[in-house]
Amino acid sequence: MTTFSLVETSNRRIHVQVARQIARKILSGELKENEKLPNEMELCDIFGVSRTALRESTKLLSAKGLIESKPKVGTHVCPRNQWHFLDPQLLDWIQDLDDTQPFLAQFLGLRKAIEPEACAIAATKATVEQRKTLSVLFQKMTIAANNFDYEEWTINDQLFHQAIFASTQNFFYIPFANILSTIFKQFIDHSAEGGRFCLAEHKAIYDAIMSGDSDKARTASIQLLNDENQKLAQIVNG
Repeated sequence: MTTFSLVETSNRRIHVQVARQIARKILSGELKENEKLPNEMELCDIFGVSRTALRESTKLLSAKGLIESKPKVGTHVCPRNQWHFLDPQLLDWIQDLDDTQPFLAQFLGLRKAIEPEACAIAATKATVEQRKTLSVLFQKMTIAANNFDYEEWTINDQLFHQAIFASTQNFFYIPFANILSTIFKQFIDHSAEGGRFCLAEHKAIYDAIMSGDSDKARTASIQLLNDENQKLAQIVNG
């Protein structure tokens, strides 16, 4: 049986706390697809919140495709294919889960689909200033890798990939750098664990973009995202 806990009084808005608890149960699979949630009064008692706060939380969850409420039917968990996985708040809630590996593995699949082409485009579209930014970031990554400084590596690796998306000059690519920044950081944390920074692979991407070679940039990105270079993929597939 799914259990929830009373919402704590804090600076965080109460309805967001309630939504976060319910979302975690859904995302973790504890609440199954199409499963019916307790009725409104029961949930108010469980969380110790007002009906107004609860309704605000259900609106928030509905907007993210996690639940659906119907009169005289109740509230049910929506099928997974309706969940808005690129919603920043939903990504933030995913990070709270005990097991994020399945989500991170699927995120790797998304990166494989879009990032090599972003690198190829950046090789020809990056401005002088953007190339300077990439240069500074890669220098910082090199120092971090040599010093086994995971925190600095994570920060600058994330910024490096964000800069590549921005360098495409394509307004449909750029949002990925912003929307996925939270889960991207967690992905890098997993990939860098144990000292595997993939500095050589990043250097190949950097060199190709700086020299304006689209084909090499694409190939280098594919190599970086290869399962052999991703500890995460090895864990999930192993």
